[in-house]
Amino acid sequence: MCEYVITINSTSDLPKEWVWERKIPVVPLNCTIGGNTYRDMYDLSADEFYSMLRAGEMAVTSQPSPQAAIDMLEPILKEGKDILHLSFSSGLSGTYNSMCIAAEELQEKYPERKIVVIDTLCASLGEGLIDYKALELQKEGKSLEEVAQWVEENKLKICHFFMVEDLNHLQKGGRISKTAAVLGTMVQIKPIIYLDNEGKLQIIKKERGRKKAMNKIVDMAIDACEGKMPDMVMIPHGNCPKDAEYVAELVRKKMGVTNIMMNDIGTVIGGHTGPGMVAVVCMGVHR
Repeated sequence: MCEYVITINSTSDLPKEWVWERKIPVVPLNCTIGGNTYRDMYDLSADEFYSMLRAGEMAVTSQPSPQAAIDMLEPILKEGKDILHLSFSSGLSGTYNSMCIAAEELQEKYPERKIVVIDTLCASLGEGLIDYKALELQKEGKSLEEVAQWVEENKLKICHFFMVEDLNHLQKGGRISKTAAVLGTMVQIKPIIYLDNEGKLQIIKKERGRKKAMNKIVDMAIDACEGKMPDMVMIPHGNCPKDAEYVAELVRKKMGVTNIMMNDIGTVIGGHTGPGMVAVVCMGVHR
């Protein structure tokens, strides 16, 4: 069995230290804010980025170019290793297309190597969760083909439930309509959104009050599991660690899950969801 490397996009929002420790290659997206462009996951810290958003700066994000992806992936092929790339949802970005173009070009140059690109239809720590699971399978000795098959069969079981402070950032970034933003942004009304089977954001509920909304996303995760609780829950948040810990405690009490990963949402997804967003991500029965 040929050695292979699992590569990811920065939008997986996994903790930097966790990623670098495992030497996981990351193809970053980009965020332009305050007149400067930064590589997601690599450059701005969460505190710096969210301080800029809170001060009124707006973020503009962009997918990696095929050449940027080639520059990141080619050294792996030169080492004689194959690649399984787990890409950011095509429902939210053109990143998957860029990765496919890069893979096609590299395949021509290295016909003896295997390059597989999968559209995870996931985002943030939902993408991170499927990366985490794939890496576990690789560690168990599963082949590239076996891991790729598992990802394809299970990616639509990754459930994302987001509570956002307001919808203005999503609307300005073109992820939802202006009408939806106006309807969803009312005093004390906290919209709850999820990723559908096409990897797109949908508003599914509105709760009055932040705490009630945080309780609701945990309850929705429980419902998605249909009695079979997951072995891990991930909690991405928009620079609000106390709220994330509140949700984590609910997960421990209501779901009985103690294996929890929390992390700030990065600059690309955070630029669209804004400060104060909290989410629960887990593997359920279906989305």
